[in-house]
Amino acid sequence: MRTTPMFPRRRFLQSCAIAAAPMVLPARLFGAEAPSRTLNVAVAGAGGRSRSHVADFSRIPGVRVVAVCDIWPLRTMERKAEVDRQNGDTHCKTYHDYREMMADPEVDVVSIAAPDHWHALMAVEAANHGKHLYLEKPFAYSIEEGRAVVEAVKRNAVLLQHGTQQRSTRYFQRATWLAKHGFLGEIEKVYAISPVGHIGGDPTDTRMPEGYDYDFFTGPAPRTPFFRELAIRKGTPGWYFTSAFGGGWVTAWGSHHVDSAQFALGKDHEAPVKVEARGKYPETGIFDTCHSWHSEITYADGKKIIYLTQDRPECPKVPGEIVVVGKKGWVAATRGKVWSNPPHLVERSWPKDDPELQLLDRGGQAEHFRSLIDAIRDGSRLTAPVETGHLSTTLCHLTQIGIDVQRPLRWDGKTESIIDDAQANRLRGRPMRNPWKLA
Repeated sequence: MRTTPMFPRRRFLQSCAIAAAPMVLPARLFGAEAPSRTLNVAVAGAGGRSRSHVADFSRIPGVRVVAVCDIWPLRTMERKAEVDRQNGDTHCKTYHDYREMMADPEVDVVSIAAPDHWHALMAVEAANHGKHLYLEKPFAYSIEEGRAVVEAVKRNAVLLQHGTQQRSTRYFQRATWLAKHGFLGEIEKVYAISPVGHIGGDPTDTRMPEGYDYDFFTGPAPRTPFFRELAIRKGTPGWYFTSAFGGGWVTAWGSHHVDSAQFALGKDHEAPVKVEARGKYPETGIFDTCHSWHSEITYADGKKIIYLTQDRPECPKVPGEIVVVGKKGWVAATRGKVWSNPPHLVERSWPKDDPELQLLDRGGQAEHFRSLIDAIRDGSRLTAPVETGHLSTTLCHLTQIGIDVQRPLRWDGKTESIIDDAQANRLRGRPMRNPWKLA
């Protein structure tokens, strides 16, 4: 099987300290956003994931969704109908151009549920308008775009919660708690295990849905021929597996499981020093993102994150999404279970709170949205703050770059650059199609 993509993932690029510091929050953050004040949320992107954004924000007392936008009017109106049902009125605003929504003075928080290639542009625009942010994973389409988001958030003194909700779920919290408190002995490595990526895609069906603004959808990405499965497909839409728009499961599931592995390993404020990865690309169909891979992410102290797909023979024979391995045992976690060897490690009364891990044992996706609102209102610590989200997603991007160049990468976390490798460094970002640019 060939190891280079049919349509090379970085074909458009050839022409061309991640140490977290405390965020100093302005006084205005805790005045206008007092607990008695309703916080108004706007949702950017009206696809399937936006349903959770609407539902979970609407459940929080004192929070109201007031606007939605999308480039497909059908979906915009579907989501407006859901918002109106939640609010009990018909006042939800709709937008086609996200920039107009970001400029709306009624909006306090922007929740981004758009495709990957839009994340940075939308987040920077929202931050420049002084809006707080909930940003779906992956953090950004590229390392360079991710850094632009971090700088915009800091420059405008707003808050950003990254959509890695596994940090707010009890099973991943419990696995991390066991690792942090020494029950596994010295931690050696953490496996982050992804489903196998999708293969296929039918390029012959080019029927455009009525009203679908494909040029606006494409936005900063290279011009790419439309095929219907980009927009309409049972399950995950095809743009996920089209490299012009997304990174496939490498960055999609990676943003969750690599982030959880980073959390469990205690490396939220430390960049790795080396990444070595190999992968396979589809031989048939139009989807062109990597579908099978193995990546070793190594830190200065020798600890590792092993990020790989379920089909690899070296994948642990434990049905976990992360597996934390120490000298005294291991613990595995999924979204529905945690178990260990020796078994008694998880047979305990769990603490209800941990100041560092926020081990609340009540967690879940809804708590992840609530974390942002609590931080805005009273300065509570975010579960997945901006630098942490950028760092864990960078590990996924480095995995992809390593697959593309097929050689080890030495990473400088302070400069966010690959040492002595000009070709690999070019893959940290890509030019945006005119007239789009980050400002």
